Amino acid sequence: MSRSIQLIVGLANPGKEYADTRHNAGAWFVEALAHSSHLTLRHENKYHGLHGLIQFSTQSCHLLIPTTYMNHSGQAVRSCMNYLKLPPESLLVAHDDIDLPVGTIKLKFDGGDGGHNGLKDIIRHLNTKQFYRLRIGVGHPGTREQVVDYVLNTPSKADRQQINSALEHVYDALPLILSGDIAKAMQKLHTAPADNNEKSKI
Repeated sequence: MSRSIQLIVGLANPGKEYADTRHNAGAWFVEALAHSSHLTLRHENKYHGLHGLIQFSTQSCHLLIPTTYMNHSGQAVRSCMNYLKLPPESLLVAHDDIDLPVGTIKLKFDGGDGGHNGLKDIIRHLNTKQFYRLRIGVGHPGTREQVVDYVLNTPSKADRQQINSALEHVYDALPLILSGDIAKAMQKLHTAPADNNEKSKI
């Protein structure tokens, strides 16, 4: 499967009280992309979210952060994709992942929801699992009972720095992702950055 990415969605809960919580890691990525392009994401009622269009080299890509709550993310994604007439294979959903260590990034196509309510709702609304996911590792609290409180709380300063460094690494692979060269993008992303102290790009 190889198709250029035309929409990147960062999953999140709306409101200042959730902005810095682990569950909003997907939105952190989209916000960083917008910031790097000097773009202000603006609320679009028809998309049920914050939207913008970035230009990266010769390619353009839509950005979206749903302003529905996490378990209604599919409403925003479907509305945006229907309006723009985009196929599922051109979608990349960035989301927090408790099954990956803090700061680990994985890019994948297809698969289940992994218990993530945002992904679950997107799959339900699109009626397919055939889209790309950017899994952003936030670590696991240890037991299932602790998961909700864990993802709805802020990470430590050290953990946030690790996540930010990992997202900078994604930025380096962005041209490959947007062009649809996913195999090379995966190879690049799944190799640890040589120097996490290099100048921040996002």
